[in-house]
Amino acid sequence: MTGARNILTGGAAVIHAVITGVKGSSPREVGAEIFITATGLAGTIGGGQAEWHTVRRAREMLAAGEMRSRSEIVLGPEIGQCCGGTITVEFQRLGDSQRAAHLARLEDAVLPHLLILGAGHVGRALARVALTLPWRVVLVDTRADELALAPAGVETRLTPLPEADIAAAPPASAFVITTHDHGLDFLLTLAALRRGDGAYVGLIGSKTKRARFERFARDTGDVPSAQLVCPIGAAGLGDKRPEIIALMTAQEIFTAFQNAACTNPTSCTNPTSASGQV
Repeated sequence: MTGARNILTGGAAVIHAVITGVKGSSPREVGAEIFITATGLAGTIGGGQAEWHTVRRAREMLAAGEMRSRSEIVLGPEIGQCCGGTITVEFQRLGDSQRAAHLARLEDAVLPHLLILGAGHVGRALARVALTLPWRVVLVDTRADELALAPAGVETRLTPLPEADIAAAPPASAFVITTHDHGLDFLLTLAALRRGDGAYVGLIGSKTKRARFERFARDTGDVPSAQLVCPIGAAGLGDKRPEIIALMTAQEIFTAFQNAACTNPTSCTNPTSASGQV
C-alpha cells in the first residue's frame, strides 16, 4: 500500500478506519481498512455508499478533533447498496506511535513478487497495470534506455545477468519473460521453470514460439513444463496491443497467486483476494 505509506509519513492528521465486524453479505471482509486525511485516502472497504459514509465520518472526526468512534452501516437500499448485510467500522485518530506501528506492519507484509523480465512495450504496460495491484513489481532489463521509459513508481533493476534475479526471487513469485531476444527469452524461461516453485511462469509469444521453446528445452535435457503459460494474455483473443496483453496477463497472474495462496487452506483469505462493490 504505497498510498498508505505516503499518508502515514506525511504531516496531515490521519484517521484509520477498519471493518471489525460483518453480518450477512458485505463487499469486504473483517480487516479491510482505509487511512483518511482531510484531503486524501488510501485503501478501501469496498467502495460505494458505505465507503462514502465512512470517509465522511472520518473527516467529521478530523474537523472536530475526535479520537475514536464506531459506526454500524446497514448495506441496504437506504444508502443505495443491496448487499443486505451490516458492517461495523472502528475509527481511530492516529498518534505518532500508532503511525509507526501501522508503517511497521505494512513494511512486514509479504507481498507476492512479480518479476517482469524485459522492459519493452509489453513489459512496461504490464508493470503499469501491476502497480495498481497488491504485489511487489520489479521490471528487469539489460538495457538502461528501456528501463528509463518505465512507468513512474515501478521498481527497476538494470543487470547484465537477469537470470540471477530469477534465482534470487522468493518462492511463489511470478515471472513474465518478454525480452527483445528470443534466445534470451528461452534461457530465462528455463531458469524460471527449473526453480519449480513459481506461482506463474509466462513467456510472450505464440503457439509457434511455445513449440520452439519446447524443442529448445528438450535439446537442453529439460522436460517441457505444463506450468508454462505461452502465449500470455490469451484471453485477449489475439489482440496484440500491449495494453490488452498486459491486462489479460495480469488477470492470469492474479489467479495464479490466488491458487498458490490456497494450497494452504488458512491462506485463502489472503488480502490479495479481489473485493468488489455491491
